[in-house]
Amino acid sequence: MAAMQRFMHGYKRAWETRDDALLASLFTPDAVYHNTPFDAQRGHAAMRRYWDRVKLQADIELSFEVLLDGGDSGIAHWHVTYQVTSEKMFALWAAAAGTGIPAREPGDPLPRLVLDGVALADFEPSGLCTRFRIWWHSRIAD
Repeated sequence: MAAMQRFMHGYKRAWETRDDALLASLFTPDAVYHNTPFDAQRGHAAMRRYWDRVKLQADIELSFEVLLDGGDSGIAHWHVTYQVTSEKMFALWAAAAGTGIPAREPGDPLPRLVLDGVALADFEPSGLCTRFRIWWHSRIAD
């Protein structure tokens, strides 16, 4: 299995199981994870702190299609849905999405969110990721 395919299978497992240690194991110790074009986590500790927001999600389903697997780099299209489990997660999503918090009545259930994006990854010869960049858009599920 080529590097991008192997990486995306691990990324899927890490996200669906909310496993920050598994996520970190996919990267070199000094790797950079760009969760948006304007923000980056450098190194395992920063990635694991960022990944704490995944622990506020439930019923996570991630699918992907590898578009390019060039050995030392790759591109994938990914799609994830999850149930928001806390008001904090909902506020984080609204801030990251730039949409503000949609109107909800007190007691309304928290929404299920849909994210769709593209990932670009660079790998060292061992197959560990050195740089991971994602671009994504999100919305509340229908």
